[in-house]
Amino acid sequence: MIKVWGRRNSSNVQKVMWAIGELGLAHERVDIGGPFGGNRETAYLAMNPNGLIPTIRDGDLTLWESNAILRYIAGAYGVGTLQPADPKAAATCGQWMDWQLTVVSPAITPAFLGLIRTPPEQRDQAAIAASQAKTIEAMTMLDRRLGVSRHVAGDGFTMADIPLGIMTYRYWQLVPQHPAHANLARWYAEIAARPAFATHVSSIPLT
Repeated sequence: MIKVWGRRNSSNVQKVMWAIGELGLAHERVDIGGPFGGNRETAYLAMNPNGLIPTIRDGDLTLWESNAILRYIAGAYGVGTLQPADPKAAATCGQWMDWQLTVVSPAITPAFLGLIRTPPEQRDQAAIAASQAKTIEAMTMLDRRLGVSRHVAGDGFTMADIPLGIMTYRYWQLVPQHPAHANLARWYAEIAARPAFATHVSSIPLT
C-alpha cells in the first residue's frame, strides 16, 4: 500500500492522488502541511528534508518531489497507460511535466497567492496582472500543442496530462479574462470527465 503525506488541496499532492486514482492503487493519505502543520516536525523532516509536500512511502522506498513521485507511480504501476512503453514517448511526457514546473507554475503562482491567499485590501494588483499575462502566454503555448495532439504527450492520456490538467483547472479560475483556447478547452473537457480528476482535483476548492 502506498502512503501519501499531504493535504488534498495542494496541487502537488493532487498530482499524486490523481495518478493513484487512475490506477486504482491501494493507498492511505495523511493530512499534513498548511493548516494541518506537522511538516516541520523531526519525523517528517527525516523523510523529506525540505519539509514540503507530498512525500510517499511504498515498501522500502520513501520519495518526495511531486513529479518524481508521479514518474515513479507511472513507471511502477502504469507502464503502457500513464507511462508510455516507448522511451521516446515517455521522454515527451517528462518534457511537458518539467515545463509545468519551470514555466507554468512560476507564472500562475503569484496570481494564486494574490487572489486566493491574500485579503482583497492587501492585494498587489500589478503583480496579479503580470502573473495572469505570463500564464496566458504559457497556456497559449499549450493550446498550440493540443492543436497537433489529442493529449499533451500524444494521442493517449498519460502522466503528462496530470500536472497540466491541474494547472488548467486553476487557470480557468485565476485568469477569467483569457483567450478562447479552443484546443485547450477541448482537451480539458475530456480530462475533466475522468472520475479520478473529479475526485482529486475539480471537487476541491482553491484555498
